[in-house]
Amino acid sequence: MKLFDVYPLNNITITKASGSYVWDDNQVKYLDMYGGHAVISIGHTHPHWVKSIEEQLHEIAFYSNSVIIPIQQQLADTLGRVSGKDIYQLFLCNSGAEANENALKLASFHNGKKKIVAFSKSFHGRTSLAVAATDNKNIVAPVNETDNIIFLPFNDENALQQCFEQYGNEITAVIIEGIQGVGGINVANNSFLQLIRNLCDMHNAVYIADSVQCGYGRSGKFFAHDYAGVNADIYSMAKGMGNGFPIGGILIAPHLQAKHGMLGTTFGGNHLACAAALAVLEVIETENLMQNANELGAYLMEKLIAIEGLQNIRGRGLMIGFDLSDELKDLKKQLLFGQHIFTGEAKPNVIRLLPSLAITKMQIDEFLEGLKNAITVIQG
Repeated sequence: MKLFDVYPLNNITITKASGSYVWDDNQVKYLDMYGGHAVISIGHTHPHWVKSIEEQLHEIAFYSNSVIIPIQQQLADTLGRVSGKDIYQLFLCNSGAEANENALKLASFHNGKKKIVAFSKSFHGRTSLAVAATDNKNIVAPVNETDNIIFLPFNDENALQQCFEQYGNEITAVIIEGIQGVGGINVANNSFLQLIRNLCDMHNAVYIADSVQCGYGRSGKFFAHDYAGVNADIYSMAKGMGNGFPIGGILIAPHLQAKHGMLGTTFGGNHLACAAALAVLEVIETENLMQNANELGAYLMEKLIAIEGLQNIRGRGLMIGFDLSDELKDLKKQLLFGQHIFTGEAKPNVIRLLPSLAITKMQIDEFLEGLKNAITVIQG
């Protein structure tokens, strides 16, 4: 049987990983500045994470949500404390797309309305409503198309005001990433997020903070939306939540009421996934990884600004992007195959940096040296 060929692949086979490094099947060592799309939050194969999963696996890996699963409440309690959202409710699922699907569905259940406001360059997932609210026509199938999505320019306060003036009574939710990931590391303005909060309050709409990529401490705060000093009604989470173990979830404000059967999942919140997610939070807390993201993110951005040829350096914490001139359009390839450094990209010429929150200053310096070397090679 052939694999369904939907992924453009680098000709590299990773066989081992530890901390901020991975090794291929030829024992070549790579610095991982991408974490598999911001998934690796506490470092590859962190010992506490491995031990927690292994111990849970010897007890029970899975049973359905038809019985009490105490580790779910342990996870909820820890997540509430570390995130500062302890009055919220937790629904567990398996991925970011699934988290956003449930967030959008719950919003519509809550207020009985249909229209969703999303933004240019947004990415919310590849399924049903999540992909309909994603600004990429190439991944939206005809069956996903709907008149219920309103796309507005990102950070455009006038457009947002006008939209609510016209459709306010029909808008069920506004969904926005605090920092757009796939769209190219675009940071939502604090005033823009504050306006969303105000307009949602005025029009009985639900503010959904898509924190799948920019959440879980990556920005230097637990949620990137926290920089605006507002609380969303729903926060969607995944990626860094399990450090590579599949898990997702939504935090739900107390005024959104649950009803049996309104949301559901077979695998969401299983014992093994909860053990992985609980271990991640324990490491984030005990190793002060949000502070590390803040400090080393600021250090990295300061150093990047001093490198000629990099443009529009932006981001927060350890979620950083910069634009490339046409001369440097092959920089990602040179970093990977010439310097053995994994980075991400966004079209047309954006480099995305999403390393582990546990990365060290020495490893940041290693990246910076490799980056300068790659630029020198390209420029001849």
